[in-house]
Amino acid sequence: MKNVAAVSACLWLLCSGAASASVADVEVHGVGDAYAGAGVTIAWGVLRGASEAATLVVLRVAADPAKYETVEVVGRNPFSRSERKLLTRTPVGGRVEVRIPRASFADFPRTELRFAPGSPMSTAPAIVVYYLGVPDTTPEFATEAALEAHLTDRIARARAARPP
Repeated sequence: MKNVAAVSACLWLLCSGAASASVADVEVHGVGDAYAGAGVTIAWGVLRGASEAATLVVLRVAADPAKYETVEVVGRNPFSRSERKLLTRTPVGGRVEVRIPRASFADFPRTELRFAPGSPMSTAPAIVVYYLGVPDTTPEFATEAALEAHLTDRIARARAARPP
């Protein structure tokens, strides 16, 4: 009987932790090096550094400013429940880019992109797009110019391919 209670308590904690991590209208698991949907487009790339410590994961974000006013990016550890802000709330107008040391994904493997509407009454995000680690399909680049060309192209292709 004690084992059943312990298992039930563990399951409740796991489920409640996942649900309370970010209260959003919609939570979407991003897969692959690009995501497009619900007025949001995200592309991933890796800029190799001289060492692993200098290698950066780069996320480029484009969002519809008529739907969302801000985006914030948070790294989370699903076991300790600790969080690290990778990008504080930033207006979505124009291009938003986040650069994260690749090594930090070992401590904070879940990346959440939280998009909030313009309503001053709402502090909760309308949509959260989350990833568990760096997507396997994320390409790596040796130069800033090659990364820039890829991210620009990838955002355009993801937008063009998204369903109406």
